Amino acid sequence: MTSLQGKMKKSTAPSCRRVELHHLYQYYATGQTTLPVCVLVRFLNHEQFELTANEETAESLIDRYEIAETESRSMTFEGFLRYMESKDCSLFDQAHTSVYQDMDQPLTSYFISSSHNTYLTGDQLVGKSHLDAYVCALRKGCRCLEIDCWDGPDMEPVVYHGYTLTTKIFFKDVITTVEQHAFEVSAYPVILSLENHCSQEQQEVIAQYLVSILGDKLLRSPLDHPTTGELPSPNDLKYKILIKNKKLKPQIRTEAERSVDEDEDEEEDIEEEEDHQTKSKFWFLRKAGSKTKKKKVVVAEALSDLVIYTRSIKFNSFSHSKDNQNYFENTSMAEKKARKLVKASGADFVQHNQKFLSRIYPAGSRTASSNYNPQEFWNVGSQLVALNFQSLGFPMDLNDGRFQDNGGCGYILKPGLLMSRERSFDPSCSQRRLTTTHLLVKVQLWSTGSLDAFVRVEIHGVPSDSCRKNTHTVKNSLNPYWNTEMIFSISVPELCLIRFCVRDQTGLLSSEFVGQYTLPFTSIKKGHRWVPLRSRDGCSLDPATLFVVAWSA
Repeated sequence: MTSLQGKMKKSTAPSCRRVELHHLYQYYATGQTTLPVCVLVRFLNHEQFELTANEETAESLIDRYEIAETESRSMTFEGFLRYMESKDCSLFDQAHTSVYQDMDQPLTSYFISSSHNTYLTGDQLVGKSHLDAYVCALRKGCRCLEIDCWDGPDMEPVVYHGYTLTTKIFFKDVITTVEQHAFEVSAYPVILSLENHCSQEQQEVIAQYLVSILGDKLLRSPLDHPTTGELPSPNDLKYKILIKNKKLKPQIRTEAERSVDEDEDEEEDIEEEEDHQTKSKFWFLRKAGSKTKKKKVVVAEALSDLVIYTRSIKFNSFSHSKDNQNYFENTSMAEKKARKLVKASGADFVQHNQKFLSRIYPAGSRTASSNYNPQEFWNVGSQLVALNFQSLGFPMDLNDGRFQDNGGCGYILKPGLLMSRERSFDPSCSQRRLTTTHLLVKVQLWSTGSLDAFVRVEIHGVPSDSCRKNTHTVKNSLNPYWNTEMIFSISVPELCLIRFCVRDQTGLLSSEFVGQYTLPFTSIKKGHRWVPLRSRDGCSLDPATLFVVAWSA
């Protein structure tokens, strides 16, 4: 806990919020001591934008939140306060805390929560590898885990960041951990993305462990229903674990053809390996000399047979993929290459991701396990936007905000504009629509400690929508009250995230993070709502909350 958060925790401070809510209550009570059912309905309709609320709705709220016995069915201020501070008045739509989206579309139609170098708990050079990293990722709803596989002693494959001083863990222990926790918070499929550096002998050991440990959870053959040239859906693959790896090419007729194929695979491996290696890792390689020269990795048949719908291939170009790539094949690329493609061919990238899975991973130069902004790749529909889950901060705030939607199941249905075959979409171009969504946020108050606090409201979406606005700073206040209105014009709300960040003004141009909350624009509930705040590590800062009025049209 930081000193700022320590100050904040000492505040009892709903008193100012009570005053604000009391004014709202009195406005509707119009001199009466309680809110009758009909008045509560009017409040729900006009202030909370609960347009379908009726007397039955109001009576249900009274039953849940009213303790005092009243002469007629009505709500006292204490009951009103309990209601306004309940989850019913959270900014995040509580209907979205359960799976509510269509889960029968092909896997390509979803953003899938994905981690990079999942085994690491620290940096990429000397950090510790630990099984807990897999447990933490799975409990956060992660559905694509990375496993770097290397030859280990006594025919026991190990997992670590190759050519570095990161510690090693046994592959069999990783798979045992995955088997135990894979479906703890989500029933939808888990993809194990193997970065395979093992000899054929140890790849056979890997295959044996996958089969023996995962058992029926491992997808070992295509599904029975006839293929339509599209991947199965999350519902089709419930409680299944898929292996993402290279696969042997079928129908190799001659030794000469086989030699050509293996040479192509070797070139592919080298290119991918160069993407993964950092400058520091190359330093290790050069110092070690020729003994560490990269060996050609040929996929063992036993492991190849376990790759069903997620065969890894090299990316050449969008036109090459359109003409040659199969629906069950996927590509991976580092953020730098992907960013160039977003800028140069955004519409082609969107169309590519309508047909195929693409995985984006952090640049090898991120030795401290830092992360890129995932929004830029969600904007083109990339499904597997992989982040270092152990690294806290802004990128993971966005990831957590995106994937708290749809019940936190790790699969978010992509918006229709990313899946339309009739109309092209390029996020880099300014979006001109017949109607633009306007979001008004009125930041009112926050229970805090003695800080010089201000609130930053950020919109993250396509470049033309992305912006941020600050409230003024309230100095040394236990209960800062801003009453600041902010209006945002948003052209593509389907892709937007909104992030509330509370900061402590420490100097003329400097401030420190105190708490934040991120959610999808499409999950915002209109009306008088409270915003929970989370610390840097994602823990609740209750009772510290923002109180906002949100309205959009």
